[in-house]
Amino acid sequence: MESLLLRTVPGLAEQWRGASPSTIEKVERIAGRPLPPFYRWFLGHMGQSMGPLAYPTLDFSAERVLACYAQALVKPDPRFLLIAYESDEMMPLHLFYDFKAPVRNDAMVTSREARGKELTDAFETLREMLAWGALSLFRIDRAPHTCSGSLKGDTPDFLMNLDPVMSSLGFDQPIPTGPFCRLYERPDAVMVCMGTPRAGTGNRRAFDLGGNNPGSLRRILGELASARVVEIQMKKQA
Repeated sequence: MESLLLRTVPGLAEQWRGASPSTIEKVERIAGRPLPPFYRWFLGHMGQSMGPLAYPTLDFSAERVLACYAQALVKPDPRFLLIAYESDEMMPLHLFYDFKAPVRNDAMVTSREARGKELTDAFETLREMLAWGALSLFRIDRAPHTCSGSLKGDTPDFLMNLDPVMSSLGFDQPIPTGPFCRLYERPDAVMVCMGTPRAGTGNRRAFDLGGNNPGSLRRILGELASARVVEIQMKKQA
C-alpha cells in the first residue's frame, strides 16, 4: 500500500504526517478494542495530514476523531468507530468503521449521520477506499483518454475471473482486494472496479479505465469481452 501511494500521489512523501503513538492509543481506547492493523498503519503515516491525498470535505485526522468524541458529537459504540468527519452541512454523512465486518486486517467503511442508524456502505476496507481514490484521482482522471461503464458476471465474486486476463495484458494488482473491488495498473493504463458492499448490487460492478492511447483501451475491453468472463456495458468515453 505504501509503495502504491508513494508512486501514485505526487508530493505525498513530503507532505503526509502521522499521528503520535499516544494519540493513536487514545483512539484505540475509544474503540474499546485493538485497532485494525491497517488503520494503525494509516494513523501512523497520515493520522495528522494526508497531504495531497486529503479529501475535500472529509477529515480523517486522529485529532478530529478525538474531538468529535470529546464534544459528544459521536458516542462510543462497540460496533462503530468514527474515522472521518464530514464537514458538508448539507449531507453530513461521516465515515465509520463497522467492526461487525472485519476483513483482511481492516474493516468495512460505512457512512451515516453522527447519531443516525441508517448505514450507507462505502468500501469493504479503508485500504481499498484509499487505493481506489488515489488511482482514480491521480491516474485515471489525469489520463488523456478514459471510459467507464459496468461489468456483470455470473457470481458475486466474478471479478476474480478478470485477473488472468488483465495479467496477460501486463497489468499488476497493487494491493489485495475482495469481491467488490479490483485495481489494475500498468505504466500506460489503469482500471478500477468497484461495487458497494451489502447494497444488493448483485453481480454488477462499476468500472473506470484510463490510459494514454484509445486503441489500448479498446483492446483491453475487447480482450475482456472475448474471454467472456464479464458482460460489459459502456457508459461514457472521453
